[in-house]
Amino acid sequence: MSDSLQPCITTRDLNLWYGKFQALIDVSVTIKEGLITSLIGPSGCGKTTLLRCFNRVNERYGYVTTTGETRILGKNIYDPDVSLIELRKSVGMVFQRPNPLPISVYENVVFGLRIHSERKDLKRSTLDQAVETALTEVGLWNDLKDRLDAKGTSLQLEQQQKLCIARLLPLKPRLILMDEPCSALDVEGTRAIEELMFGLKGRYTIVIVTHNMAQARRASDECIFMLLGEIIEHSRTEELFLKPTHPKTAEYIEGRYG
Repeated sequence: MSDSLQPCITTRDLNLWYGKFQALIDVSVTIKEGLITSLIGPSGCGKTTLLRCFNRVNERYGYVTTTGETRILGKNIYDPDVSLIELRKSVGMVFQRPNPLPISVYENVVFGLRIHSERKDLKRSTLDQAVETALTEVGLWNDLKDRLDAKGTSLQLEQQQKLCIARLLPLKPRLILMDEPCSALDVEGTRAIEELMFGLKGRYTIVIVTHNMAQARRASDECIFMLLGEIIEHSRTEELFLKPTHPKTAEYIEGRYG
């Protein structure tokens, strides 16, 4: 089934340096639209660096140099006419630790709309609908519909992470990047975020960085194994775990290093 899906992200000969250190080496990969794809590999292998290339967050550091091509939905994001604001509206990101703003749940959800809307006088009914729709999509509406004035930072960690995902949705992203989104959560919180990912799959393309092999196996359709800045293997998750084609992949998933 996934073989017939359109590409969402395509990189070709992507290289990235932090100063003189090369963190990504000739990365060429295609990530399919509508799937959950996991980036796996030992610490320092380039997973998070690659993830952050997809919304050009790495460029916030002044010592980063990037070459090659990265296309998202057919557009090279390094073209000079690309607006970083528009790119980051369509490519949302969720970080390791939940980072809701220290304002109300309601204002967290509509924050992006207020910032990015061409109209500064958005109707209350428009904002109300955006909040209900986003919180419903992440499974928080029933729990929080009577607590919309509560500070986002006062919620449980699992709810905070869901709120951070809800905050992206009113901007109608096509792609959601998740950098170790469950690392701060307990088992129940992890299960809840994974179930949320399943619910969002199809409507959104999701790319997740994870050190948790069990999570990668449970929660992703495809896996990309990275080592020392290079892509070693990319295949359907079941195939990568049961029949890896590269010996380094087999050694990693068997726990021999990493």
